[in-house]
Amino acid sequence: MRLAVISPFLDRRHGTERCIIEQLERFAAQPGVEIHVYSQRVEDLGGVVRYGTSSPGRIIWHKISAIRGPHLVGYVWWFLANHIRRWWDSQIRGLKFDLVYTPGVNALDADAISIHIVFHEFFVQVLPYLRLRDSPVASWPRLFHRRLYYRLIMMLERIIYRRKQTSLTAISALVSAQLVTHFQRSDGVTIRYGVDTTNFSPALRIAQRAPIRKQFQISEDQNVLLLIGNDWKKKGLTTLLSALAACRELPLILLVVGSDDRNAYESLIRTLKISEQIRFLEPSSQVIQFYAAADVYVGPSLEDAYALPILEAMACGLPVIASSRAGASEIIRDGQNGFVLRDPENASELTQLLRKIHSDPALQVKVGEEAAQTAAEHTWDRNAAATWEFLTAALARKRREHAK
Repeated sequence: MRLAVISPFLDRRHGTERCIIEQLERFAAQPGVEIHVYSQRVEDLGGVVRYGTSSPGRIIWHKISAIRGPHLVGYVWWFLANHIRRWWDSQIRGLKFDLVYTPGVNALDADAISIHIVFHEFFVQVLPYLRLRDSPVASWPRLFHRRLYYRLIMMLERIIYRRKQTSLTAISALVSAQLVTHFQRSDGVTIRYGVDTTNFSPALRIAQRAPIRKQFQISEDQNVLLLIGNDWKKKGLTTLLSALAACRELPLILLVVGSDDRNAYESLIRTLKISEQIRFLEPSSQVIQFYAAADVYVGPSLEDAYALPILEAMACGLPVIASSRAGASEIIRDGQNGFVLRDPENASELTQLLRKIHSDPALQVKVGEEAAQTAAEHTWDRNAAATWEFLTAALARKRREHAK
């Protein structure tokens, strides 16, 4: 099979892109497979060679140019540029593909799509936070830009996801249900994320705990909460900050890892008087260090198709609090291998959970052990095998359609 994979970038620091990398590394081991990656940036993927070089390789990268500017402009450029480049390769260079595979809305001609977020659903959840009349005038350009970007993506979703000849897979049952609601697609296959248990495990976390906490200047009597991800509004940071303030008497420290705009939260942090309890950290490829420093992972997402850090934290043996609006909550048995936050906008509910976990160290240990056992059942090998079966079925379907 000659497979074209379309993704704006690939690295292991982001959930969607991490998933694609894990899949490609395993797809490349299949007999008779040639993978062509169309992307602006590729990192952390072994065995890649640039198109046009003499070096042999099973994964060939066609570099797509990028332009500086607002995210909306960059996306429009990416969308047009990858189509033009693939047309050139096909029509001028004679490079034909058996199947075009992409995560999300990156190509009008995709044969198979892995859906990691449904923006129709996400927009409903974040719309109250995008209203101009409820926001400072200084934030209006940013909010207007986000609304335009989301509207564009939603338009493309309607065009692309409703094409019956396009095979769809979703990363959670939550997303599969959203495909039915918004696009009347009941044929989506659910394939959940996986985790690398050789790099995320209780043993590795415990081994690094003391040196990492010393590096982060965290004392042993402090209980560390952790949140990882970008787009902190979507990740539920506002609710988490409010819950943290309500637990002011507890020795809690919150680590927020991501590259969003922390200035947007400075006013709230000052109002809640929790400046000393929160630390913003830059993302790192060595994600294990953040789990090693933590005691509890907290993910009160307003909407999250899966939330990979929840699964990684579970693999490390951490008790997790997952939003009911996150796909990862589907693998959690509430109170046994994790905790489910029913309403991610209810700071009081989150406060009660934080108090409950903090007051019962034995419960933390028990839930963490159960979490690690659950995570061991959700590996990237399992994810890639199911996705390869999905792609094989999509190719067979495409050939049947062309034979008619």
